[in-house]
Parts: sequence; structure tokens; C-alpha cells
Amino acid sequence: MAEATSVEIDGEQVRITSPDRVVFPRQGWTKLDVVNHFRTVSEGCLRGVFGRPTMMKRYMKDVETDPIYHKRASKNTPFETAPLRFPSQRPGRMNVPRTRADILRLVQLGCLDLHPWPVRAEDLYSPDELRLDFDPTDGFSFADVKQAAMRSRDLLEEVGLVGWPKTSGSRGIHVYIRIKPHWDFYQTRRAVLAFGREMERRYPEVVTTKWWKEERRGVFIDYNQNAWDKTVSSAYGVRPTGFVSAPLTWDELPDVEIEDFPLDQFARRYETVGDLTDGIDEQAGGIEPLLEWVARDEADGIGDAPWPPNYPKMPGEPPRVQPSRMVKANWE
Repeated sequence: MAEATSVEIDGEQVRITSPDRVVFPRQGWTKLDVVNHFRTVSEGCLRGVFGRPTMMKRYMKDVETDPIYHKRASKNTPFETAPLRFPSQRPGRMNVPRTRADILRLVQLGCLDLHPWPVRAEDLYSPDELRLDFDPTDGFSFADVKQAAMRSRDLLEEVGLVGWPKTSGSRGIHVYIRIKPHWDFYQTRRAVLAFGREMERRYPEVVTTKWWKEERRGVFIDYNQNAWDKTVSSAYGVRPTGFVSAPLTWDELPDVEIEDFPLDQFARRYETVGDLTDGIDEQAGGIEPLLEWVARDEADGIGDAPWPPNYPKMPGEPPRVQPSRMVKANWE
């Protein structure tokens, strides 16, 4: 087994250690196979993480071994870093990729899917991206996920926003929406929650925004993926399933399957269709209509929804207690 090799990109040489190590035991794919994938898609991959604080999810052995999550940059990090605070209010620094060579450096460190924040290092408090994360609950299929995602396109057009869909590489669909960085995390998260609730009103047989699993039935729009410090696997990452998180056109979305995009065949697709996220940065819109929906919901007595458990209690947030337990407590 080779101890190391070097891969050239944009005139830089990136050292890759243990290139023959098998990362996907079932398929036999090696670390160098993963590196070559990211070298092929590096332009599109960089577009999703450029200038963004990025969490490292590191597979130190293979995908059958639990990864290690690194939010904080190491002292000897090869990346640019950005200072910020986590939900605990503890300060830290996170890595910020800036070049295609940085993409390969992340892979060298064991990253298969990249997890950027929806902000740029130049303005850490103002998201420039909304993220719709569609996941099926029990009894619902990927076909239902696609149906929900397709219906989101019409609603996005109604409020003047442009959605960019991709497979999650696992069970769901992600739709990214670039926005102008004029609002804070609290506002953008509430905007996505209002969008999800409007979807739920119009398509109750398909969509749910219920936070508690005991109440969910349908395709869940995880609005909390837009909270401070939350991340979504970005475009062109490889999931532990061996499938790529593949950007799509809206026209092809109804007919795709997660399994259409395995790592070892993705270069052919990329060479054929190119980077389907090209142009996303030029489509930034405003969330004023969504904030009007937030105000409308508030006026109708529909306030905030629960935040993740590791976040401080937020103003106007309902109790973080499962409804069944709350009913039991009230009965007792």
C-alpha cells in the first residue's frame, strides 16, 4: 500500500496519505477514488462551500466506522479560519475553504460530505442562503419526497425566490435558495418555518412541519436546519451510502432516484451536464413575503416552533416537551 501520493490542482500539489485505503468496503472504493471524484467536481463543490465556515465530518477509517465531527479548526490548520460563537456561546474558530485545493485538503482529512454554514466569513450573522430539507417519515417514500419538493418550486416562484434542488445522497431532497444577506438567523429560520407551514396548509396530505416525531406524518420540512450552527451536506459530497448528493434540474427531479448517482459513475454525469449549481450566486432574492407570513401566523396565534435541544431557550418558543408527555403531566 502506498504511503502517500500527490494530486495537482490549479498549480498546487496536495499530498494525499494512504491513497489505497479502502473507504467504501462494500464497493471497494479507495481514498484516492474519493479524491479523484472531488477533483472532477471541485468547481461545483467549491461553489457550495466557498468562504463559508465548514464543519469537518471525518471518516478516519471507512464509512462503516463512525465519523468524528470537528467544528473547531486545529492550531495547525491549512485553511483560512473565521472566529465565531456556537449555540453554547462558547467562542471558537472554524475552517473556511477558499480554493479547489482546499476541497482536496478536506478529503485528505477524511471528509466525504462537506457541511458549510449558510453564511460567509465576511458576515457571520447574516445568512445568504435558505435550505429546505425534505425527509420522509415512516410510511412515506422517496416518491413522496420528490412530490413535496416539486410543489415547493411553485410556492418559491410565488414569493419571488429561486430554488436549486439536489438529492441528499441518503433519503431526501434539499432545495437551496440564495438570499440577500440582510437578515439574521432568527429571521431566516422563521422564514423557512413560515414557508413550511404554508406548504403544510396547501398540501396537508404530503407535508409536515411537526417537530415532534410522534406528531409527524408526511414529508418533514426540517426548518431547524436553518438555525445558527446547523449544517446540511453540500452539493457533490459523497454520503456513506456511496451515493453523491447530486444537483438536479427541476425537469429531471420527478424521475430521479438516489441510486442514480453512485460515486464511481458520477464523473460521466458531471462531464455531460456540467455544474448544475452554476448561476446560483446570481439569483439572490428577498424574504420579505415570508416575513409577512410570519407576521400573519403570529397574528393568528401561531408562534415559533421548538428549537433543537442544545440551543438556549428562544423568545416565544413553545415548551420543549413532547405533546404526549405534556398531556400526561397536565392530567396528573
